[in-house]
Amino acid sequence: MNDVGTSATRTVVEELLRRIGAGDSDATAALYAQVSDWKLNWPEHEHDRPATPWIRPRATRADAAEHYEEIARHHVPERAGTVVERILVDGPHAVVLGEIRQMTRRTGRAYRSRFALHLTVENGLITRHHVYEDSLAVAQAFDDGRQPEGL
Repeated sequence: MNDVGTSATRTVVEELLRRIGAGDSDATAALYAQVSDWKLNWPEHEHDRPATPWIRPRATRADAAEHYEEIARHHVPERAGTVVERILVDGPHAVVLGEIRQMTRRTGRAYRSRFALHLTVENGLITRHHVYEDSLAVAQAFDDGRQPEGL
């Protein structure tokens, strides 16, 4: 195991989490490579759910900024919180384990979702962003049986 690579990866991951917590989508996106491997664990046919527009395929740094902006637009920031339980790092790879706690703007429902975030850091930038979460909890919190209107 390369301790220098592991240390650099941990530094980028910790900075990513700090920037996400600060709510600055552009600063957060600046940690991503121009093109990255971005995946969410939602079923493909669910990516076009109008109530959860941030859950869709992404590939670019601009996509990353938009992702974080959309999350902020659809949640109540005062009721948001993420508990990071563990960061596991092995060379360029990191896995962040924890729980997301959010409240939807649309339905006013609070939800919790366990997650694992697999990141790869190369040359100081994130090149892989794979999220595994309780997508059912998120979908249920946003489901109010109506089509969304412009936010």
